[in-house]
Amino acid sequence: MRSRNRKNSMDDFNRKMEDASAQVNKSVAGAASRMEKEAAELITYLNDEVVPAVRRHSTDALRIASKKLAHLADYMEKNPPSK
Repeated sequence: MRSRNRKNSMDDFNRKMEDASAQVNKSVAGAASRMEKEAAELITYLNDEVVPAVRRHSTDALRIASKKLAHLADYMEKNPPSK
């Protein structure tokens, strides 16, 4: 009788472990799927929104810097260093 109870206890334990393992695997698979979807959405957002904005702001900054450098060159030409 005792060995039958022990076997039933082990069977119950094994079944519970399998159920828990299946639940963990399901949760991990779901999380991985959501992460893949979120990563794809992030890449799309970066490519569609962030990259164009950075390029636009960078070209604006370069144009402003170019004008400032031109003004500095004009100033330097008009005001040579004294000896």
